[in-house]
Amino acid sequence: MDDRHVISGIIHVLKSGWRWVDAPEIYGPIKTLYNRFVRWSEKGVWEELFTVLAKAGGPPAHVMIDSSVVKAHLSSVGGNGGKAQAIGGSRGGRTTKFHALTDAACRPLSFLLTGGQTADCAAEKRLLEELPKCCMLHAEKPMTAMLSASKSKSKVLSQTSRQEPIENCFSSVLYKDRSAIERMFCRIKDFRRIATRYDRNASNFLSVLCLVATICYWLRVSSLIASEGLSTMFFGVVPFYETCKKINH
Repeated sequence: MDDRHVISGIIHVLKSGWRWVDAPEIYGPIKTLYNRFVRWSEKGVWEELFTVLAKAGGPPAHVMIDSSVVKAHLSSVGGNGGKAQAIGGSRGGRTTKFHALTDAACRPLSFLLTGGQTADCAAEKRLLEELPKCCMLHAEKPMTAMLSASKSKSKVLSQTSRQEPIENCFSSVLYKDRSAIERMFCRIKDFRRIATRYDRNASNFLSVLCLVATICYWLRVSSLIASEGLSTMFFGVVPFYETCKKINH
């Protein structure tokens, strides 16, 4: 089965939020769609594709860090590993929280999954280890307080090199730019399999995030509305297909 048809079918399922069994026949056998997505997820194809394209954009001047919570559907419960699948209990029920780094153009740079009850400052400290070299980091007050109180903050984050400490400051003008990461969350949640988590395995849900972020931002595809429009635009993205092929083989 042609990879382009299969990948387009995968994108269609992620966008619509349908079950895999309900995917249109035009994209090929349902089992092929699901197996291709899971196998490439296990190989790390979707994550590596996202990472390669994100790094190709060059080091950003400003980086934003924040998190968003999504509801975990009943079908996502029961995966092997328990807490390792990043599903936690909170007041809102079973939820998953995904933390992200983005640049000023709303483009995601990195993702991290945790249970919905996990504190931002605890999880995002790990995410900062993947922070690219930048001039300024935009974060909320709890995060800046954690960094200021940390004795090893020079090892966690740096403005120019990994040896210089952070200077905590606030600017009402610069703070407006933090809306970039909120817009990114809203954009990728247009894909219903991100707005609600249906995947049992955390690796599969992380692959969904990486694939959708790649389509929405790093491939500069700004309009994915109807299934036919999605297919037409996706088939025309030759670099994406070639990159998938190289990474997979």
